[in-house]
Amino acid sequence: MYKDWKQTANDLAGLMQQVGKGVPDVAKQFAGLDRAVSVDGALSCKQKELMALAIGIAIRCEGCIAFHAKAAVKYGATRDELLETIGLAIYMGGGPSYVYGAQALEAFDTFSQDA
Repeated sequence: MYKDWKQTANDLAGLMQQVGKGVPDVAKQFAGLDRAVSVDGALSCKQKELMALAIGIAIRCEGCIAFHAKAAVKYGATRDELLETIGLAIYMGGGPSYVYGAQALEAFDTFSQDA
């Protein structure tokens, strides 16, 4: 295993809470933005999480990969959907996205074990 994705998500959540205590208005507004986009609309929550995961892969954000892989599992994404998402991220982000896409697949598989 490359990384303990569950621990990564938990550790980052704690670190982000510390930042939120220092800048509570920013944290509150960010949480509101999260709530606003985390509802089904023209796009389902699953589609939005796959999009967020593709962006996380393309911008090389391990924390984004952890959080959005976990959420994609929560909203019922399949491994095939995840693989297509990784393919899109590679198209948009090139070779580095291939590396981060492999990490995203591992993260997804890790969180899927609990689902």
